[in-house]
Amino acid sequence: MNGQKPIPLKTQDNQHYWDMADQHELALQKCNDCGEYAHPPGPSCVHCGSTNLTWESLGNNIEATIYSYIISYRPFLPGFQDDLPLIIAQAELKQIPEIKLMCNLLRCNPENVQIGMPVKMIWDDITEDRALPQWVPQEV
Repeated sequence: MNGQKPIPLKTQDNQHYWDMADQHELALQKCNDCGEYAHPPGPSCVHCGSTNLTWESLGNNIEATIYSYIISYRPFLPGFQDDLPLIIAQAELKQIPEIKLMCNLLRCNPENVQIGMPVKMIWDDITEDRALPQWVPQEV
């Protein structure tokens, strides 16, 4: 990746998510009281308000389908100008369909993206110790 791009900051709420991403694993926050998953992570459950939260690792073989998308022909942040056009999508997780992750769809011609398209997560090592989850079309 281009060194100009911003690196997502780790916060109190998302640190475990990014720590696991750096190890090429997807982790989601789960409420111990109502059993619901939440993403993005926060200080309490978005479903019941409980602060009794844990993290569940889903591993590194993550599949999804495109739920929604836009194609951007202008960069929203510095450093992305060489990546245009950008396919910015929501991926509905195959394992947990109620979770939709915002994602960049790479290695895909914008004319070929469609709702319901199968995709898989890959990992982009942007520094020696930081990795970003990215998405590519899944070979069917």
